[in-house]
Amino acid sequence: METRSAKRKKYWSEGENGIDRISDLPDVVLHQILFHLPIKSIAQTSVLSKRWRSLWSSFPDLDFTSINPIGVDSTNAPNTKSSIKNKRLLLCPHSFSVKRLDFISQELDVEVATDDYFNFPRSVLTSESLRVFKLRSRYPGFRLLPPSVMKGGFQSLHTLSLSLVILYDQPTLSDLFTDSSFPRLKKLNLDACFGLKQLKVSCLALEEFTLENCFQLHGLDVSGAKLKTLQVASCFDAYCDKSWVKINAPSLRVMVWEYNAITENSSLENLVSAHEASIGFFVLNEDFSVTKLRSVSNLLSALSRLHTLTLEGQCVEQVLSSRNYIANLMHPFDQLKSLELQTGFNKHNLPGLAYLFKCSPALHTLILKILNDYKIEQRKWNKDLWDMPSSEEQFWESQSQALKPLLNNLSVVKIHGFLECENEVSLAKFLLKHGKALQEITLFSGHCNYRDYLRRQKIRSQLMGFSRASSNAKIEFL
Repeated sequence: METRSAKRKKYWSEGENGIDRISDLPDVVLHQILFHLPIKSIAQTSVLSKRWRSLWSSFPDLDFTSINPIGVDSTNAPNTKSSIKNKRLLLCPHSFSVKRLDFISQELDVEVATDDYFNFPRSVLTSESLRVFKLRSRYPGFRLLPPSVMKGGFQSLHTLSLSLVILYDQPTLSDLFTDSSFPRLKKLNLDACFGLKQLKVSCLALEEFTLENCFQLHGLDVSGAKLKTLQVASCFDAYCDKSWVKINAPSLRVMVWEYNAITENSSLENLVSAHEASIGFFVLNEDFSVTKLRSVSNLLSALSRLHTLTLEGQCVEQVLSSRNYIANLMHPFDQLKSLELQTGFNKHNLPGLAYLFKCSPALHTLILKILNDYKIEQRKWNKDLWDMPSSEEQFWESQSQALKPLLNNLSVVKIHGFLECENEVSLAKFLLKHGKALQEITLFSGHCNYRDYLRRQKIRSQLMGFSRASSNAKIEFL
């Protein structure tokens, strides 16, 4: 027995004479017919046949304003705050382009994949209901509208995320992200802005700002009285000799600055509330000019009130070891309680490490992560730790008075990549001997062959004995 639904499908496709005349019409004509239907009805036509399934997937006019949540009267939908609270739209056109996108929504998350560039959707600019807009593009990316057009909208937006933006025609964005254009913007995320050379962000309501993968950037200016979190990663042109960064954020609490090329000039002001930071640099051929050394020093000095600091890569300790007169410009981290440091741990960087420890007199927790690629090259075993002090031991002993404030406060030490080599054993011995407040030291070892294993077991036994004789700290090997 044929159901009513089946009868409707048959009548729609075959007509009164059993001939499917509608499906034979060109796509452009069928698109015009579907244009007069609600988007939900258009989607339902995909079950009619394979022909209609492909037709729906290529429909160029997307109007979501007719969709309402369950229980909401459609007659009142346009006057509500949001007919659809959350939408995530994936547009993957094959041989067509979306010409129109209409919606009534608070949140819109769109990912677009096309064979050519496309322009930023104009309908987003004038939406009074939209609060969150995320636009991600796959290669080759999308273009922003002219600044004069872009600045006319976004009055209600509080979250904006743009990924894979083509900006070769407008490499300078100095008057777009302002309080007049984005009066309510709280979160801004820009990723892979190709061609962008200068960027200024000065939205007064902004609380979180993330900038990533902008490799051609020359200058960055960020200011905001309410900015609390700033993350900049994999940015700046390493070949530019006039790069600069300027940050003014009195409410900033967390700063992530990782894998960025060192700028020629760093001006960080009013970071009086900064509590936690992760800092790292991308160095091209170990290019440490005097101006770049000073730039790193200025950046670290501006964060002197931190409580938690992570230093990524060996760049910072190399900078501190390169020019003492530059390093001495860095302010002490008087309030720093936790320090995590990636280090090559070779003898050339020991002065930089010692200077960093000297600048952290109130440190409670020290975490060292030894870069193993450097350790393999620098591997040197101490056959007998007690016969004659090594040069590394002598160096650390010479620093005992200068590091006395640190040694009176340091409580927890963790060393990852500990291979029982001479330089790291020397530091462990120094901390066990002079660490008045040391409670625990944990040494995380890597894998080794059987011959090295026997040597390491001997060194571990010697360290355990040294710990019992000179310190009350608990020592553990993992």
